[in-house]
Amino acid sequence: MTQPNFILFYVSSPLESAAFYARLLGREPIEASPTFALFALDAGLMLGLWARHTVEPLVEPGTAAATSELAFALPDRPALDGLHGAWIALGLPIIQSPTSMDFGYTFTALDPDGHRLRAFAPHL
Repeated sequence: MTQPNFILFYVSSPLESAAFYARLLGREPIEASPTFALFALDAGLMLGLWARHTVEPLVEPGTAAATSELAFALPDRPALDGLHGAWIALGLPIIQSPTSMDFGYTFTALDPDGHRLRAFAPHL
């Protein structure tokens, strides 16, 4: 069976988004141009940042960017609280403060294009 191995975000500026994700992920992109940037993540997963105005087929005007989330699993509550502080220090907008939900302890931030970045520590 074919397994997905790419996440693509449509962004305003791939180079600006690449700088943001380089800080967030602690690694540099393996490709960066005005229309596309690419990060190699662990276990073969790739994160692509594609200039919204060059996507084909064209992204319809008025389409909301934040229709999905990039999730970061953490081992426990202290690790999540530490990441929350680190993301605040990076200036990320926090749209959900750390809270307990059915699946675990979580918070949510936004990237520069409004994509949701969720960190969570599952309840064990």
